[in-house]
Amino acid sequence: MIHELLKKRYSPRVFANKNIEHEKILNLLEAARWSPSSMNGQPWRFIIASKEDISNFNNLLGVLNERNQTWAKDAAVLILTIAKLDYDSAGQLNKHALYDLGNAAANLTFQATAMDLFIRQMGGFNVEKARDVFSIPGGYEPVCVLAAGYKGNPEILPESLKVREKAVRTRKDLGEIAFLGKFGKPYTEVGQDLNLRKTG
Repeated sequence: MIHELLKKRYSPRVFANKNIEHEKILNLLEAARWSPSSMNGQPWRFIIASKEDISNFNNLLGVLNERNQTWAKDAAVLILTIAKLDYDSAGQLNKHALYDLGNAAANLTFQATAMDLFIRQMGGFNVEKARDVFSIPGGYEPVCVLAAGYKGNPEILPESLKVREKAVRTRKDLGEIAFLGKFGKPYTEVGQDLNLRKTG
């Protein structure tokens, strides 16, 4: 049985008109801070824009594509995630930086779920505009924008988004993503495979 947080987490397109307490935002960032990373490089960086600081919030909202703006404007907080592309010590390329940033975003997401907050992650934004608006230096890559907030009422969404919001969550079968011994051989056959070895 998987952990309850994994079952509870989902990515909404609608948020309640309620600010996230400053202490909870710090908890989200602290969860990300303790993520594992290659050579403890900790390549994650975050730019935080809360609705309480409407100027910064609108700056970050403005780098999103138009489709994402239609619903992300109702989030309590937007977070731009950024990867540092080299290691601090040697200036050597960190080819795991994006992976490590993903780990940090996952930690942040599950911490949010534990606090009855919800996160939607968006790749639909203008990277170069984000660099310019937030003065992001070379060697750092804007990767994703997270929308965070309390759960809202899907009935307020436009019809097209409402249908998607209410759709049943689906995932690929385990046999399509986990393999045994070679690519394409489903790991779900492992019990059968072991039985054949014992009897054959």
